[in-house]
Amino acid sequence: MRAALAHRLEPGRPGPLGTQLRDGGVNFAVASNDAEAMELCVFDAGGSRELRRLRLHGPNTGVFHGFLPEAGEGLVYGLRAHGPYRPEEGLRFNSNKLLLDPFAREIVGRFRWDDLHHGYQLGHPAGSRSFDARDNAASALKARVRSPLDEAPGLSSRPRVTAAQRVLYELHVRGFSMQLPGLPEALRGRIAALAHPLAIGHFRRLGVTTLSLLPLHYSLAEAHLARQGLPNYWGYNTLGFFCLDPRFGAPGADARQRDIEMRETVQALHEAGIEVLLDVVFNHTAESDEHGPTISFRGLDNRGWYRLPADDRSRYENLSGCGNTLDLRQASPQRLVMDALRHAMLAWGVDGFRFDLASVLGRGDHGFDPQATLFAALRQDPLLGEAILIAEPWDGAPGGYQLGRFPGAFREWNDRFRDAVRGLWLGRPVTRGEFARRFTASSDLFQHAQRSPLASVNFLTAHDGFTLADLVSHSRKHNHANGEDNRDGHDHELCANFGAEGASEDPAIIDTRRRVRRAMLATLLLAQGTPMLCAGDELGNSQGGNNNAYCQDNPTGWLDWETTQGDDVDLVAGLCALRRTHPLLRHPRWFVENPHEAGDAGVLWLSAHGRAMRIEDWHDADEHALACQIVAGDGPAQSLLILFNPDAQPRRFVLPAGRWQRLLDTATPCRSQLAGDVLSGIASKLAPTGVAPSESGYLAPAHSLTLLRGLDAAPETRP
Repeated sequence: MRAALAHRLEPGRPGPLGTQLRDGGVNFAVASNDAEAMELCVFDAGGSRELRRLRLHGPNTGVFHGFLPEAGEGLVYGLRAHGPYRPEEGLRFNSNKLLLDPFAREIVGRFRWDDLHHGYQLGHPAGSRSFDARDNAASALKARVRSPLDEAPGLSSRPRVTAAQRVLYELHVRGFSMQLPGLPEALRGRIAALAHPLAIGHFRRLGVTTLSLLPLHYSLAEAHLARQGLPNYWGYNTLGFFCLDPRFGAPGADARQRDIEMRETVQALHEAGIEVLLDVVFNHTAESDEHGPTISFRGLDNRGWYRLPADDRSRYENLSGCGNTLDLRQASPQRLVMDALRHAMLAWGVDGFRFDLASVLGRGDHGFDPQATLFAALRQDPLLGEAILIAEPWDGAPGGYQLGRFPGAFREWNDRFRDAVRGLWLGRPVTRGEFARRFTASSDLFQHAQRSPLASVNFLTAHDGFTLADLVSHSRKHNHANGEDNRDGHDHELCANFGAEGASEDPAIIDTRRRVRRAMLATLLLAQGTPMLCAGDELGNSQGGNNNAYCQDNPTGWLDWETTQGDDVDLVAGLCALRRTHPLLRHPRWFVENPHEAGDAGVLWLSAHGRAMRIEDWHDADEHALACQIVAGDGPAQSLLILFNPDAQPRRFVLPAGRWQRLLDTATPCRSQLAGDVLSGIASKLAPTGVAPSESGYLAPAHSLTLLRGLDAAPETRP
């Protein structure tokens, strides 16, 4: 290629960052506030031989840039940054280390942990303040120039799912598909597996509307995992924010082919009425702390990318718990986030994002700021302003727990819902008042700044922690396979084994676990807010008590479809159908005290004796059962009654006056019509019209949730 043999670069333009194919060549732009010079290193097609080093022009307002005439798609390149090496000042330039462009659209090579990739000498008495003069170009990761794809067709065919209809389903692409019965072997573990009729059929059978995919970006396994031969299966260790990880595409596929596979999968899901969200990790990078390798960001502009403590700038602020923290107060990280999100929407057609450890995104000079610059940028962006945004509202450092404080466009994972629901059904200390607040969308956290109940993303389990089957089968974690002597993972996760640790053949224990599991699923899907299921919980999937299977790319971390609990799949399908059929179960506004006067919906909490809960009832530690009556005041009279009996014995509930129809009893096996109808075969009139509350009642089975519908008016169905 003639351009690769050029001796100088033309000045080019300082943007966009990364590469741009234009005017018969390639424009390069690299941001660095502290570098004194920047070189473009051109390699052969395989990335093994360096052909030429060309000095970029600039810096121009912190950007080095250059134009390479007659170069084109497929050009392989790396960067060398020149500047001072003074780690105590946060300066770590080492031109002996080839650096990956942070805005690379394709990454060439395979990273292997080697001392050569560190900017300092491992084992040197000066530690990470020493200097390594060896060149690592032969084995370093490199970038390949790629032309952008046209706008993804899925972007204009997004499903018409309203916020109130949304039911999230969190899954790992490999974990979901590796053992899916009937799936062609060539699709297992790939993004395209989600577009197969078997997968789409399962999503539609359940009634979920929105997939939340664990990270798909190019990531690395941490050094301690690599030493043990383990992968970072979950992928929360990103290096390439514009590239899909090769493990999710067809073997031997290039970046463009993976991009096409992704966008076609999203389009197929959209045609089935299913939205797609990506889990994105902008709180840290794969370079880790001061003992980590120099791969990209650290060598280009250490102080411009990372948060460094004022008292020792040779170290890193570790707000993420992963070694470093991107400094999102600064221009380069902010631009990377915005560009990467736009790329995911434009190239792949996704509908939105779940932000890992999202409190980092709003960390300013004095802690978390809901008005942080990045949040404002997201809000005003014409494209991203329409995206679904979900925050994990905490990070790994003091002051990082910010549940309820994110700006209005965000929805937030609500771990207090998780703990309250587990506490009630597992017999752990939780007041009925705490449970009632969480079941009705946590108004104490979200009823401000025009936020709606739907801002609360309710969940029982997620990728991180016990599966639903395991949290009712184990009283402690079993993470020995992770190679950390069972020290990793949450030590105090709310769980209970109900009489035996792990699998049991005792019919009574099996029955209790089943009842509790089903009652919790019903609580999740009947609660106000936005529900999120963890893939596999509807199957009874187990990880053998491992509550941190982040490095288990094997049957431990994959869904076990062979142990499918058919009744639980039907239960979830029926619950989603009930949620669709009864708008009171997904009310988009906060409940009011006097629904008929206000012309809206309200809720009344009742004791098992049928009276309104009083102050002393809320604080009665010996009572656990309670009932929730939801009443509509904005149309024909409607009423739903939910009975919660977490006790180990049946409990009689006194019902409000009127006729009631049972729609659901979680203790009873049931089948769903899976066509928008309520559960079939279990409806029964329980109390005749006009019977006084004291004379009517219902015996709720042990460990059960029961849903009743008032028969004074027909239920209203809305789309």
